[in-house]
Amino acid sequence: MTAMPNLVPAYPEMLLAIAGMALLMIGVFRKQDSTGLLTWLSVFAMAGAAALIVNGPQGPVKTFSDMFVVNAFTSFAKLLTLSGAAISLLLINSWVRKEQIARSELPIIVLFATLGMLMMISANDFISLYVGLELQSLALYVLAAYHRNNLRSTEAGVKYFVLGALASGLLLYGSSLIYGFGGTTSFDGLAAAMASAPEHHVGVIIGIVFVISGMAFKVSAVPFHMWTPDVYEGAPTPITAFFSVAPKVAALSLFLQVLAGPFAPLIGQWQQVLVFVSVMSMGWGAVAAVAQTNIKRLMAYSSIGHVGYALIGLAVGTSDGARGMLFYMLIYVFMNLGTFAVILSMRVKGRAVEDIKDLSGIGKTNKGMALALSILMFSTAGIPPLAGFWGKYFIFQAAIEAGMVSLAVFGLLASVIAAFYYWRLVKIMYFDASGDAFDAPDTATGLIMTACSALMVVLFIVSAPFIDAADVAAKALSFG
Repeated sequence: MTAMPNLVPAYPEMLLAIAGMALLMIGVFRKQDSTGLLTWLSVFAMAGAAALIVNGPQGPVKTFSDMFVVNAFTSFAKLLTLSGAAISLLLINSWVRKEQIARSELPIIVLFATLGMLMMISANDFISLYVGLELQSLALYVLAAYHRNNLRSTEAGVKYFVLGALASGLLLYGSSLIYGFGGTTSFDGLAAAMASAPEHHVGVIIGIVFVISGMAFKVSAVPFHMWTPDVYEGAPTPITAFFSVAPKVAALSLFLQVLAGPFAPLIGQWQQVLVFVSVMSMGWGAVAAVAQTNIKRLMAYSSIGHVGYALIGLAVGTSDGARGMLFYMLIYVFMNLGTFAVILSMRVKGRAVEDIKDLSGIGKTNKGMALALSILMFSTAGIPPLAGFWGKYFIFQAAIEAGMVSLAVFGLLASVIAAFYYWRLVKIMYFDASGDAFDAPDTATGLIMTACSALMVVLFIVSAPFIDAADVAAKALSFG
């Protein structure tokens, strides 16, 4: 008789799964609109999952036939993912009330997407990885097309679904090649096989390239970025905010978990691919954003560039690089959420606007919003004394210490180019002629905007505890 698996490491995921099904029943049986109630219950469920992660085993602990792992790395990544998802839900709740398109299933879909992300992060086998990835992806396809009466939203959902299915196929094909040549789908088994059977490496390397291609799509890395600007522009703005943080943290964590785990012995091979992807993402993200007139498309290209910077930490293949990548993602989550809170507040007489020119002169008419966006843009550009500076500093430092000076220099040059379009927003806000004043933001959006911008200053001054936490998480990987 098969022994019962240890369920304790999976308590956070079980909580979200049970909460999702319970909230679905509440949404069905309540006669009046229950979107607000379900949103807050979903946030509480995420907070409960975070508490279980903090107070649960820090590992390394494996369960479900070693297909599920918990350690310091997974705990860090899960807490960051839950934070991004919970704050995004609050932004979504404010938006659906203004647009009068509240439907009770929306927070539940976000909850199940977050469950898939947590499963991805703890995956220790290609089968469990794929199950978590698809649970996340299917929910995200629905979210992209949520505003179904809007042509752009519907188009965004279709594009995301078609290209996402292609990326999932690439990842699945790569996984099958790895299984064929490695003899197992288990990360632990593959690590042993890579160390003991070098004759299988050529077939496995081809499989790794396909897996990297599939995961590169999920993080919007060049050359698999083509869906990002259209989906970011077409999807409802708070859902775009969600896309830009939680799924990216989960997918980048998966990148680390896979390449630093079973395939760490093959670093000389996959490192070349990662360097190419990182360089192309930084370069294209910096150059393509310059010509954008829609602020959501600009943020899409900015996101592509940020993924390039984060991938430097993985490409260098060291514990310091992984630490830099994790700390960078922590800062990126709150920078992006704060920026999208400002974008959500761009409303004139109740009508949402998205053009960059609509920011003209708000330094005089909406001083608080202009200050918050200025802080966030300077931090995104990596200007001290703001947290974005530390994010890039630790990434570039890891590259230099690993002897990859040219990669760090390219990243620095890309940052200089990207600074142009961040500073341009500040120039438009403070030096262009004033346009129509924006409506006052609602309480939740205003608080998120204020808190995220203030956090950029706080994280610059009090960065040590977060860097230490990222360091502990990085050392839980094979790089350590």
